[in-house]
Amino acid sequence: MISVDKKLTLSQFYEIIFKGESLDIEPEVLRVVEESHTFLKEFAANRVIYGVNTGFGPMAQYRIQNEDTNQLQYNLIRSHAAGTGDVLSLLHVKAAMLTRLTNLSKGKSGVHASVIELLKELINRNIIPVIFAHGGVGASGDLVQLAHLALVLIGEGEVIYDNERRPTMAVFEEEGLKPIEVVVREGLSLINGTSVMTGIGIVNYCYASKLLDWSIWLSCAMNEIVKAHDDHYSVSLNTVKLHVGQNRVAALMQEHLMDSQLIKKREDDLYSGNNQEDIFKDKVQEYYSLRCVPQILGPILETIEQAGKILEDELNSVSDNPIISVEDQNVYHGGNFHGDYISLEMDKLKLAITRLTMLSERQLNYLMNAKINGLLPPFVNMGKLGFNFGMQGAQFTATSTTAENQTLSTSMYVHSIPNNNDNQDIVSMGTNAAVIANRVIVNAFEVLAVQIIAVRQAIDILNYQNLVSSKTKAVYDEISEIIPAFSDDNPLYPAIQRVKEYLMN
Repeated sequence: MISVDKKLTLSQFYEIIFKGESLDIEPEVLRVVEESHTFLKEFAANRVIYGVNTGFGPMAQYRIQNEDTNQLQYNLIRSHAAGTGDVLSLLHVKAAMLTRLTNLSKGKSGVHASVIELLKELINRNIIPVIFAHGGVGASGDLVQLAHLALVLIGEGEVIYDNERRPTMAVFEEEGLKPIEVVVREGLSLINGTSVMTGIGIVNYCYASKLLDWSIWLSCAMNEIVKAHDDHYSVSLNTVKLHVGQNRVAALMQEHLMDSQLIKKREDDLYSGNNQEDIFKDKVQEYYSLRCVPQILGPILETIEQAGKILEDELNSVSDNPIISVEDQNVYHGGNFHGDYISLEMDKLKLAITRLTMLSERQLNYLMNAKINGLLPPFVNMGKLGFNFGMQGAQFTATSTTAENQTLSTSMYVHSIPNNNDNQDIVSMGTNAAVIANRVIVNAFEVLAVQIIAVRQAIDILNYQNLVSSKTKAVYDEISEIIPAFSDDNPLYPAIQRVKEYLMN
């Protein structure tokens, strides 16, 4: 069990969201939340506080009478539950819920402690609110998406429970759960923040990290297939470039290929003095997609790690407005709901993953094209050429999907559109950026799935099963369990899907 205390790490977040680890709340967290709630109630009694006794957004100039303040919060939640499009995945919504709980647990939002308690129960019991992909502009945070979360917390809307979409109150009654107590500003505190874009962003970060690992594995296996020289990932070559990412990728390649029987040493080959021919049979240098892997994946590694740092900071921040400070005995109005940090990182992340996808597509093309590789039959076809087609069709899919990623990599961060009577005159589009980055990442797994099948096919054609490195062999064996070497033409889509799921999980 993982307790929410002062800080939630990305590794703890991963354990809860991906591994199903249960969540607990430290008593001190509940004390701080309750103290903030009590202070706000007293402080707002004779002061004008945005969203407590005023309208919202451009209607903040209208005073709300005391007898209407409670209903105001319900009106806000219900009116903003206006999302459309695809329903966000259970993983994304659960990540958003955990992020919102972490934000609110700082005791700077003035919510009733029942909010924290109910969020914890929903997470632990896998009762997942129905939230839609379309609606958020990323400032004031994820208003529309979070309104659908808040709708469930007040006992309305829909949830997905045991893989079934059902009315919230029906599930609450079965589980013995009660809606939250709306007292002061629970509606505004719940919907005013960056929790959806951050939650999806952390899921994106976790998957992007896996994609990088697989891209390094594939690049190493590709170098083995072509019997590449070892100096392009050597310490001496890479340390003259001072980039941390490049040197780490090179080091990972060195470790991976340490026991390979296929990699050649230039000293034993082209530096031996025995190469007297005028036209060399073997390549003096490999294609860029094989030789420049540290230089290509290095900045991708650094981009992923930077995204992780920003996401962990946002996870442990307070992202609503206004901010309640018991320490100062004051309430501060501002714009912590603005999602620029996440929007920019998601744009950078999807650019990096698109680049990773492009590397995979070029390496795949190398395997497909016999005129380029000079080693393999066209399309790694183990059947009768002209009669059988190998992976010709699968290459079309990989190329098409890579092209889609290139198009999706257009920035959301620079596409602010003023709205809300121009009260929100510059917005982050962070939620859209996170959702689109996720699509790019899922696409990337599909391209890598095609490539890894082709790599396995190439190893069989060349009879390299016992010559590749131990790290290559371990994955080769697992992929071969999913899709053994094939020569006959059969639909490949079920195998591609199974390999994609293997790579993701």
